[in-house]
This record gives sequence, C-alpha cells and structure tokens, in this order.
Amino acid sequence: MKNAKYLSENIPLLPKWPELIETGQSSAIGLSTGLQIQQRWVFAIMGFFAIFNAYTMRVCLSITITEMVIPSDKNESHLVGTCPNNYIKDPTAVNSTSGTYDWDESLQGLILSSFYWGYVLTHLPGGILAEKFGGKYSLGLGILSTAIFTLITPVVVEYGGAYALIVVRVLMGAGEGTTFPALNAMLAQWTPPEERSKIGSLVFAGALLGTVFTSSVSGVILHYSTIGWPAVFYVFGSVGILWFLVWIIVCYNNPSEHPFISESELKYLNERLSAHTHKKPPPVPWKHVFTSKPLWALIAAQIGHDWGFFTMVTDLPKYMSSVLKFPIKSNGYLSSLPYLCMWVSSILSSWMADWIITAGHMSRTNIRKIGTTIASVGPGVFIIAASYAGCNGYTVVAMFTIGMTLMGTFYPGMKVNALDLSPNYAGTLMAVVNGIGAFTGILTPLVVGELTPDNTNSQWQLVFWIVFVVLVITNLVFIVYASGEVEYWNDPEFVIADQMKKLKKLEGEIVHRSPC
Repeated sequence: MKNAKYLSENIPLLPKWPELIETGQSSAIGLSTGLQIQQRWVFAIMGFFAIFNAYTMRVCLSITITEMVIPSDKNESHLVGTCPNNYIKDPTAVNSTSGTYDWDESLQGLILSSFYWGYVLTHLPGGILAEKFGGKYSLGLGILSTAIFTLITPVVVEYGGAYALIVVRVLMGAGEGTTFPALNAMLAQWTPPEERSKIGSLVFAGALLGTVFTSSVSGVILHYSTIGWPAVFYVFGSVGILWFLVWIIVCYNNPSEHPFISESELKYLNERLSAHTHKKPPPVPWKHVFTSKPLWALIAAQIGHDWGFFTMVTDLPKYMSSVLKFPIKSNGYLSSLPYLCMWVSSILSSWMADWIITAGHMSRTNIRKIGTTIASVGPGVFIIAASYAGCNGYTVVAMFTIGMTLMGTFYPGMKVNALDLSPNYAGTLMAVVNGIGAFTGILTPLVVGELTPDNTNSQWQLVFWIVFVVLVITNLVFIVYASGEVEYWNDPEFVIADQMKKLKKLEGEIVHRSPC
C-alpha cells in the first residue's frame, strides 16, 4: 500500500484517486497475494483487446489479398513512374506468389470496401442497445460473430469466389459495427473525467496495435505457412473467439454490476461520474443532438481522419507490394511500422493531455483542437512527401511512419470528444460519429481501385493529394466549432423538461382542434 501510494503521489502522470493497485479482498482478476487490480483498468485492457481483435480480423484481408490474386501480367516497362523489382526471391519462402484468383484492381477495391457496407448499418442499433442494456453483450457478440465469419472465409472463397467473399465481409462488418458505440457507452460508465484521455486512448489505440500485429504476423504466416493464405484467417478468427470467452467472464456493464470491485473504487467512480453520467437517462434528444455544432465539428473531423486512416490501413499493403515491389515478408513488417509508432504517440500524448487538463494549464477544448490539428496536418504533409519520394522504398516508409506517428494525437484529440460532449449518450454519439465516418471505408478502396489501375507513382500521388485536402478541410471545421465541454442536452432534467414542453404543446393543439 505504501509503495502504491508513494508512486501515486510522486509520479504526476499516474492517477491519484485511488491507487492503481490496492490491497483488499482478492477478486477473479486479483493476485494470489491479496493485491487487487482496479477493475476499470481490467475493463480498459479488455476493451483494448476488443478493438485489437476487431482490427486483426478487419485488416488481415488487406495484406492477404496481395497473395490471393494472380499478379498483373501487364508490361510495366512502358509505364511512367513504375518502380523496378530489385528484390531477390527469398529461398526460405514456402509459398509462391503466383496467386489463385484473377481479380482486377476494381474488383479488389470492391472486396476491400464491402466490410464497411455492413459496418455502417449496425452502429446506431449497437449504440442504442448498449445505452439501454449495457455494452457487454452488444460488443461481445459482435466480435464473436466476426470471428466465426473470419474462420469460415477460406471455405467461402474456395466455393463461392469473389462475390461470396463480399457477402462474408459485409456480415463481418455488421458484427464489428457495434464495437465502438458499445465501448464508448461502457467508457462513460467506467472512466472518470481525469482519466478520460488515458483510458480512452488506451482502448481505442487497440486499432493501431491490431493493425501492427496483423500486418507483421500475416507477412510471416504467408511467408512460411504450408497451407498458404487460409492460415491467416484461421489464426485471427481463433484469437477472436478466445477473447470473447475471457470477456464474458471478467467484464461487466458498469461498476455497480461488478461483483469483485472494491468499495473504494466503486465509491470513487460513483463520486466522479455522478455529475454527468446517469444509469438510466431519458431517451436521446435527437433534435438537440443534430443541431449541436460541436457534434457536427466532431463528425467532420472523424470523416477526415477516417479518410486518411482507412486509405492507409486498407491500401498501404497494396502500395508496398504493387508499387514499391516489397516482398510479402518485408511488406508485412514495413506496413506495420507506421501504426506501431502511431500507437506509442497516442499513449504518450494522451497521458500528457490529461496531465495538462488536470493541472489547469489548458482547457479541455483547446487540448482536443490541438491534438486533432497535429493528427490532421502532420500526416497530410508527410503522406504527400512520401508520394514524391519516388522508388526509394525505405525513404517512403520513413515518411509514412513520421506522418502516422503524428496521427497518434488524434486519440486524445477528437476520438474521446464524444465522451466530453455527452457521457449519458456516449454510445449513441459514437454510433453517429463513427458510423458516418465509416462511409469513407466504403469509398476509399473504390477510389484507390479506380485511380490506380496501373499502380504507378503518379496515380498514387493523386490518391494522397485527395487525402491531404480532406484532412485539412475537415480539421478547419473542427477548429472553428469543436468543444470539450458537456453539452446542455446531456442533462436529464433539461431533456425531461423539453419533453414535457412538447407534450403540453401537443395537448394544447389537440384541445384547440377538438369540436367540443
């Protein structure tokens, strides 16, 4: 206890109420010595792995498809901006790179975008269900269904081809669509304002390490596996099912439902969350939500971020393989490096953001605007620089890595902003914001497929200029209209009074129209 208290009091970046590790009755997650880990951090770690697994299953096709398709037999020597293939085939590689399926760039773009068709459909239902019944099963069952569809992907492709794969990817997207809204609803119940940037960034940054893990491990599997690309789907689908089994045992909708939470942590969370977070808030005040300028600013920023991020996540492996001609093993490692650096940046910047806000050095609103601006302008500039680096593959990777590192401030910038605006309706807000942003996941692979038929540098430069313009314009909207303060319509008393006012107005109209 003394050691924990000493660390808490002397290291300002650690939360001070109460200590991360405290003594008390041991829990299901507790250590055999009687030490008990705070349950909000157990939830944060499991939430991190939820998004981690979601992204492994979402992203694995992006690198696997480079080995599934038959390489283009175009004569590239006459194409301006085509990079030479200077890499010698690795004799340790088990699999050839001849591919099996004759899918052109447009069809590949359609396949990669199909995930988001289902993804956008379940955001709003997932958020509403999570607010009403809790996010535990809304999230858990969504990840489980995605894992099952991932496992059966190889069989589906073998017997149904490209269009059967599209159907499976739509269903996978529908399963994952509940992930962010459900987690945001649970974050509102588990995260005090002083730890919002830290815990929120830890959870949401699972997308980055999931992408890192998928890209690097997929490259190794494709390089060495004797069964080829199906092994990728078997590995990540199995891990997703394992996560679900642990999740349903150790995590709960809110602190009050948790059977093993300590009294001190429960008291602390109730005290810190009671002002703006309520267990059963009134129905969503849709009129006020959709007339909120800070919400529309957040939607704009989400569209900009997702346009850039999804372009990179979905199509960077194709760029590495088709344009820079990296072999599959190197492709996996190098495609993952930008996201690893982005993850480190997100964690460090989130802890710094909470410290600055708590110490009173800067308002929450300004922290959100600065973080979002760095995460928009920085990546835009370095992505453009990468596109003009020509065929110098490692220089291109360095530029992408610097740009994506700067994008890490997006998490303490705008990603946790929905929790600022309305803790009571955090699930619904995340559903609206993330759901609208996810439409870019449908568009970007299609845009890339249409603009890069020959995979030349000049064609990809246009793709990256579009990313830059979208990032800058949407960031300007966020700077002008964003807020880090709780919106007035989060207050249940205001919502109830507003509903009563509408009811009285309706009753008055009925009485006025009555013939009696």
